[in-house]
Amino acid sequence: MTEQAITQFAAQVAGTSLAEWLAVVLAIAYVLLAARQSAWCWAAAFISTSIYTWLFWQVALPFQSALNIFYMVMAIYGYWQWHHQPGEDRQVQSKPLRWHLLTVIALSLVAIALGKLAGTQFSGEYLWLDAAINVFSVGTTFMVAHKILQNWIYWFVINSAAVFLYWQSGLVLSACLFIGYVVFSIYGYSQWRGQWSNRYQTNN
Repeated sequence: MTEQAITQFAAQVAGTSLAEWLAVVLAIAYVLLAARQSAWCWAAAFISTSIYTWLFWQVALPFQSALNIFYMVMAIYGYWQWHHQPGEDRQVQSKPLRWHLLTVIALSLVAIALGKLAGTQFSGEYLWLDAAINVFSVGTTFMVAHKILQNWIYWFVINSAAVFLYWQSGLVLSACLFIGYVVFSIYGYSQWRGQWSNRYQTNN
């Protein structure tokens, strides 16, 4: 990183609003709490995405605001799913490879359609990547709500792609945040796989 880039990064950090800092801290708390399967993760997610909805609206990013409204709804759904489903459904579960192949194909088709649609209205260099990240993020959020073990693998790929997208777009702070998410996805997978393995061994 050049001296100019470091100076720019420091200026961005210094200029970050209190609301954005709170949103970032709660977003990190969400991932850590989700890795530990604490239902408090959904409260952190709801407040964080509420703040981000407002922040994105203030800087004229309506589609990002809409995505965060979806995340707010998913926070409510996730909390309900973790608390009101039968005992077996509250446990970490693993889906077979065929299920994931079909899921990836379906989400990819939606991302392609969304990318084509966006291409008729915008001319951004990374529209396709942006569309794919958003579509797969939505699908993977449902996996978290249903405690599907492999959601963390999806997040690893999604967050790695987001690091590249944000860095190329000049959003250095967001890129750094998502580097942290990449690490957290490894931690989350380790935590969930440990519980799934223990339950699997017990049942067999």
